[in-house]
Amino acid sequence: MEFKRYAIYFTPAPGLLADFGAAWLGWDPVQGVAVAHPEIDGLPRPIAEVTETPRKYGLHATIKPPFRPNAAATESALCAVLEAFCADQPVITLDGLNVAQLGRFLALRPVGDEVKLNSMANNAVRAFDPFRAPLTEDELAKRRAGGLTAAQDALLQSWGYPYVMEEFRFHITLTGKMPKTEGKVLVPRLETLMQPLLPRPFLIDGLALMGEDLTGRFHQITRLSFSG
Repeated sequence: MEFKRYAIYFTPAPGLLADFGAAWLGWDPVQGVAVAHPEIDGLPRPIAEVTETPRKYGLHATIKPPFRPNAAATESALCAVLEAFCADQPVITLDGLNVAQLGRFLALRPVGDEVKLNSMANNAVRAFDPFRAPLTEDELAKRRAGGLTAAQDALLQSWGYPYVMEEFRFHITLTGKMPKTEGKVLVPRLETLMQPLLPRPFLIDGLALMGEDLTGRFHQITRLSFSG
């Protein structure tokens, strides 16, 4: 399969959370297939509308944001760096994950100390940046159109994305943007649905190499466990 961009994501290992995420969003990036949404009562709007924006990514937390590959970015080279990275990285233990409202969308956010998690993400950004093609002027302009601080613009120029390093916030996206009033209604409904799926503590135990196909959907190429 031909991919136009690559990314490094945290994705849940096979199991209940991964299965729920595929059905909730309507896309299974491991199998590369659309998944029927479950019948869920009490949503502020149809589930297909709630999840339309994040659907193409699958259930994930971005670690190294999607990037256009340069000439060095063969899949074998990316897999080799991911294998070395994961072999040196110990499992990260979080107290848990909670459903949170981040502006106008909902996501799972960590409970507890995020220092080790943030350090891992920063190291991953550095490790994979040699495979990133420079941003074009159009790409820079598109990112800047949303409004960036001076610090975020500097990160954009250095790493190709404004929300890395000190601007990074680990989150597993669950919805697209919606009115905050709808988000407040949906938070407790999602908490009820997901509470049995989120063990405490919650382990960040591996990373996945993802590829974006020509239609914009992301596929899991490989997922490797931390063993450092």
